[in-house]
Amino acid sequence: MATPQGAFVWYELMTSDPAAATAFYTQVVGWTAADSGMPGMQYTLISAGPAQVAGIMAIPEEARAMGAKPGWEGYIAVADVDAAAASITAAGGKMHRPPQDIPGIGRFAVVADPHGASFIVFRGASPDGPPSAAPNTPGHVGWHELHAGDGVAAFDFYSKQFGWEKHEGMDMGPMGIYQMFGVAGSAKDKSMGGMMTKMAETPRPHWLYYFNVDSIDAAVERVTGAGGKIVNGPMEVPGGAWIINGVDPQGAMFALVAPKR
Repeated sequence: MATPQGAFVWYELMTSDPAAATAFYTQVVGWTAADSGMPGMQYTLISAGPAQVAGIMAIPEEARAMGAKPGWEGYIAVADVDAAAASITAAGGKMHRPPQDIPGIGRFAVVADPHGASFIVFRGASPDGPPSAAPNTPGHVGWHELHAGDGVAAFDFYSKQFGWEKHEGMDMGPMGIYQMFGVAGSAKDKSMGGMMTKMAETPRPHWLYYFNVDSIDAAVERVTGAGGKIVNGPMEVPGGAWIINGVDPQGAMFALVAPKR
C-alpha cells in the first residue's frame, strides 16, 4: 500500500550513548533491537513485534560540533525530497542537512520549520510504506505532538507543506488551542497528532512522539527503574487514554500513551 503524503513513516533517536539508550527503550517500551549491518556506521534497528519502527544511532560528529543534543526525529513521507526541502526553506524553514540518498532505502533531508522544530522529509526506494498497525498497538507511535513557536502559524506552515487537515480543536484557555490534525482525506476521528503554542518555560519548539504501552503506571515504574525521569503525568487526556512525558538517561525527551493506568 502506497504511503500517504504527509504521513510519519519512521522515527530515529540520535543520542550520545546508543547502547545505553537502546537498553533503556527496550526495557521501557518492550522493543527488540538488532544491528542493521549498515557498512561504515553503527545503526540499531528497533522493532515492535515483527514490525521495524525506529532506529538508534550516535549523534554525527558534525551535528555534535554544532551543539546537537540527544533527541528523537520523525520522518515525514513526501513525493520529492528535493522539492520538499526547497519548499520548506522558501517558506522560512531551515535545511540542516541537504537531500541525500541512503542506498537501497530512500532519500532524505533534515529540515526545521520556521520556529526551529526539526524533522526529516523522506521518500522510500519502494512506494510501499510500512504496514499500518491497529490503534494502541504496543511499541508503535500512537501520537505526534508539536510544541510550536506559534500554533496558528505552525498549522498554516505544515498544512501547506504536507496537506495536513484540521480535525478537532480543543480550547485550553490561556494555553490557547490544541489543534488536532490528520493527513489529507483522513477521517476526523483518525487524527495522527496535535499541535499547540509551546509553554513559556519550554526552551524551544520541538516534536514529541508518544510510544504506545499497555499500562501507564507499569511503564512509569520501568522509566524510573531504568534511570529515566518523568516530567509530566501520569495524566488522563480526552478519550480516556493516559500519558506521561519523560526524559531518557541521555537527555532525549519522549512520551508514552496507554489505554489504562
